[in-house]
Amino acid sequence: MKKFCSILLALALVLSLAACGGSSSGSGDSGANSGASSGSGSGDAGSSGSGSASDAGSGDSGSSAEGGAFMLGGTGPLTGDAAIYGNAARNGAQIAVDEINAMGGIQFELNYQDDAHDAEKAVNAYNSLKDWGMQISLGSVTSTPCEATAAETYADRIFALTPSASSTATTAGKDNMFQMCFIDPTQGTLAAQSIAEKKLGTKIAVIWKNDDVYSKGIYDTFMAECANQGLEVVSDTNFNNSNATDFSVQIADAQSKGADLVFLPMYYQVAALIFAQAKSVSYAPAWFGVDGMDGILTLDGFDTSLAEGVMLLTPFNANSDDEKVTSFVNEYKTRHNEVPNQFAADGYDCVYAYKQALENAGATPDMSAEELCGLMIEQFTSMSFDGLTGSNATWGADGAVTKSPIVVQIQGGEYVTVS
Repeated sequence: MKKFCSILLALALVLSLAACGGSSSGSGDSGANSGASSGSGSGDAGSSGSGSASDAGSGDSGSSAEGGAFMLGGTGPLTGDAAIYGNAARNGAQIAVDEINAMGGIQFELNYQDDAHDAEKAVNAYNSLKDWGMQISLGSVTSTPCEATAAETYADRIFALTPSASSTATTAGKDNMFQMCFIDPTQGTLAAQSIAEKKLGTKIAVIWKNDDVYSKGIYDTFMAECANQGLEVVSDTNFNNSNATDFSVQIADAQSKGADLVFLPMYYQVAALIFAQAKSVSYAPAWFGVDGMDGILTLDGFDTSLAEGVMLLTPFNANSDDEKVTSFVNEYKTRHNEVPNQFAADGYDCVYAYKQALENAGATPDMSAEELCGLMIEQFTSMSFDGLTGSNATWGADGAVTKSPIVVQIQGGEYVTVS
């Protein structure tokens, strides 16, 4: 009955807005960050999918019809090549919402809209969420769409905390846009430091995507930190969307120059092709990736043995024996029949960080989005947060998070921490 009432109320709201001309739609810089191969998304249990603006969102708890829930919205690729990221973030966020709503006290109503990893579609989805009544936002899951929606949340004074959009342009010049994930430059620096400190390679090759803000942002700081750490980069090659399926030139360059570790600042779809092509020429260096590599073990049709030994920088290890991590992983497996990746954990952490901030601020669901925005800026720039993706996380005024990463290695289909 609650959901029926909520749907009627949301429908009435949409109709009244339409009668007044609705809200204006912005435009964004379209372009995909992911490679040519597609991954499979997680299941739909307990989540709203890409419903319309009149949908009451994910779950029935805390219906806004009773005025007791904070309206939490976000956009992500629930379909298309990057769907594994969007579905994971949404599913993780939904688990957190369900847990928190069951506790009593703070209540959330979650609505995730599909942006298909496209900036223009993300802005359209954002406008649907605004019409729905969104008060606080999870931004967008991937960087290019989030750069577009961040401009909208800034103009509308809606606070946003993205689980995984890592580009610096996402937050630049926006006091109300924050990130749960590491920013791209930080990943590059931390990767080089980890390789040097753990003595993972002596001759380094880098293969990167030159028309991708995610890959280039990581590459730039990785190269700078390699120089600081005294790491020898013997091969530096790149590619773009026009030649993102044949990596024979890049692999041959690294192999001929004796690179014993190859750094891949990219998403897992392209990395999967590189691993297969390297094996075909009997090239078996150590492989080191960043957070975009997470998810490769669930890529449709991928021979997971090719990822054996791959290392990646991540804030989350699903095989940790930490009690909170174990509980989350078990619940995720029960709902979706797969192991959660870091994007799922980031989505989960975002909701719990919101809970903490809202409680600390004494916020109530009857507050306007602009009122909540001011309170959230105050809280996120002053509090610390312990989550699945790191302890003692803090945020600067620039929206960037500070927390400790870990290096994991894929062994037997599981992540093992590299000491």
